[in-house]
Amino acid sequence: MTVLGREDLEHAIDDDDLDRRLVITPLLDRTQIGRGAVDLRLGTEFLLLRRTQRPGLHPGKDSQQEVDDMQERVVVPFGDELWLHPRHFVLAATLEYLALPDDMAAYVVGRSSWGRLGLIVATAVFVHPGFRGCLTLELVNEGDSPIALSPGIRIAQLAIHRLENPAPPHEDEEEKYLAPVRPQPSRLASERENFKRLEALGEKLSSRLG
Repeated sequence: MTVLGREDLEHAIDDDDLDRRLVITPLLDRTQIGRGAVDLRLGTEFLLLRRTQRPGLHPGKDSQQEVDDMQERVVVPFGDELWLHPRHFVLAATLEYLALPDDMAAYVVGRSSWGRLGLIVATAVFVHPGFRGCLTLELVNEGDSPIALSPGIRIAQLAIHRLENPAPPHEDEEEKYLAPVRPQPSRLASERENFKRLEALGEKLSSRLG
């Protein structure tokens, strides 16, 4: 894979061929396009884990509705801020909606300016070819001071790679996070069958070992 520089990024964003165009919108400022990445801004919606009397989250047993019910959605208007306290975690989303063609993939990394304040910006990191939607960001304050997060700030960087060959989705490929436009909670509940198979495997191995 080849990393796209500024000239290639600008050409991909302005490409007249809709099948090859890299969509990043709204691009509020062309200076967001750097020498090897595009700055992404923080959106206005956040998901916070509710305090609960339950012992915790169990991805292998909790239903998707139970996972969703433990999330509190908060909207922060432009000009306001969300204070993220030390050791606290919140899900956010990019302001920009992305659409990658089938011959491009991407990696998302936090900006070092925020990392030096203690803010960790993590995502699934890899953005697969053909992705459509706003990226969900996992924000953690690892510092000792609360940090103010203001919608619209440049929060992360997107490095774009061009694949040697296009990688369209398979016909039977299931999308867990389909064109999201806001922060999305975990969809591990959809993988419950995998947890059940692991439990069955563990029971079988235990019976053989006595």
